[in-house]
Amino acid sequence: MTTFKSLGLNAPLVKAVEKLGFEAPTEVQSKVIPLLLNDKTDLVALAQTGTGKTAAFGFPMLQHIDLGIKKTQGLILSPTRELCLQITNEMEQYGREMKQINIVAIYGGANITEQAKKIKRGAHIVVATPGRLKDMIRRKLVDISSINFCVLDEADEMLNMGFYEDIKSILTHTPEKKSSWLFSATMPPEVNTIAKKFMNSPKEITVGTKNAGTKNVDHQYFIVAGRERYTALRAVVGMNPNIFGCVFCRTKIETQKVAEKLIQDGHKAAAIHGDLSQNQRDAVMQSFRKKKIQLLIATDVAARGIDVDDITHVINYQLPDEIETYTHRSGRTGRAGKLGTSIIFVTKSDRRKIRLIENKLQTKLTELEMPSAQEIFKNKVQHWIEEIKNTPVKSELQPYFADTHKGLEELDKETLVELLLSKEFRNFDVYPKSLSFDQEKNSERRSDKKINAPKDKDRFFINLGARDQYEWATLKDFIRSYLKLGMDDVFQVEVMKNFSFFSTHKKHRDLVLRSFENLNLDSRKISVELTKKGKTFSPSKKKKKSNYGVKSKKRFK
Repeated sequence: MTTFKSLGLNAPLVKAVEKLGFEAPTEVQSKVIPLLLNDKTDLVALAQTGTGKTAAFGFPMLQHIDLGIKKTQGLILSPTRELCLQITNEMEQYGREMKQINIVAIYGGANITEQAKKIKRGAHIVVATPGRLKDMIRRKLVDISSINFCVLDEADEMLNMGFYEDIKSILTHTPEKKSSWLFSATMPPEVNTIAKKFMNSPKEITVGTKNAGTKNVDHQYFIVAGRERYTALRAVVGMNPNIFGCVFCRTKIETQKVAEKLIQDGHKAAAIHGDLSQNQRDAVMQSFRKKKIQLLIATDVAARGIDVDDITHVINYQLPDEIETYTHRSGRTGRAGKLGTSIIFVTKSDRRKIRLIENKLQTKLTELEMPSAQEIFKNKVQHWIEEIKNTPVKSELQPYFADTHKGLEELDKETLVELLLSKEFRNFDVYPKSLSFDQEKNSERRSDKKINAPKDKDRFFINLGARDQYEWATLKDFIRSYLKLGMDDVFQVEVMKNFSFFSTHKKHRDLVLRSFENLNLDSRKISVELTKKGKTFSPSKKKKKSNYGVKSKKRFK
């Protein structure tokens, strides 16, 4: 069996490995560590999140550090504060037997003066987010002009988040003669550009298949109407009582809305999105890691860099625009040899995207039918039975067993079971109408424009449509929720391919125009205009390139 010692690690690092309880290196560690220990080379390593990449570059960097030199010799760039702190913590664990090693994390949202003081004391390795590092370089609070090693971790994520210019600027402050190690889960064109522009004939190591999802993930999908997504989510959670997972939504508003509905339905859930303060994000993530929260509802931007073990399910409430994003989502489950499940809720109009995912990931996705309310309840009862059978007997209760037996002796077994079951599910609706998938009733109608609406109304144009995965009901809910209006205050919603129309009472005109004036969803400006009386807004005849129409390797085509 391959051991960490056989890979060439020195005694202090081997000792740290033993104390951490690592038994054998992962595939990426076995391939990368010997190479980086023995060769002064640039490297591009492709491996899924959760395969042990931090140790793969962390151990070689630590072994190469000269503890006698009090200056920064190694730099690790990561996309988010969470991942930055996680890498720093792991690096400190790996270097626990190197008594003089100094590893400093610098990231936004924390006191920059305190971070500068830690750097000044002599940081051998700096772990940083691009934005904060660029700021500290500009202020001359950190010096990376003499580093020997530079790591770009989760490179595809950093580029997806728009850090290309920051990375390019940071790398100009580093020496040409350094070893650059790029680690990524996927290899989109932008990552390839970084490799060609800033690296010198890098060696490439691939663990698994390029741009493929982990083999330990079971990819499943349900075809549902747009307005049935939450009902489908309830059904999935109902069928998996021990679920511990992430639910991905496209917008911050949707994220918060789904989390609130889950909480109302009695589930331990929380939302994480860009509107939360750093302290709020930290509190949510700490609760999730401790499993006080069962379901984390997140946008892709907010979830980047989050690395939590034992996630059983990743649920795609809506499909992302990019296949690489789906790869990152699903890669958060099925780690460390454990099996995981990735679930997609897809509308009939977007069913073709399933084929594209299968082709790109070389993975077969399984189509499933939504369970009935009866099936969900039967599953809950079975889970409850297993919990009872596996409950350990508390010896401290021994003195009370006799009295309990005596108090229940008049009840026969059948009656006792009926009473216990009734007590356990006394607040549970066994046949909820909300879990009824009535295809005729809930079909994806294009609009509700035939609904009788008041004459005292304004008609508006909005640049959201079917290509943004909206249908009339979900768009109506979004507008009504955003404006905080009543159920009947938004009506005559008509969804087109690239844009839509909706109506409100005239008294809400100023509220609508003012509220949407500066709204951005996922870095996109949302435009709402009042249509002229007697005329229908018609977009310019000049065709605009859409997200799905352009020929791009990143977009679903």
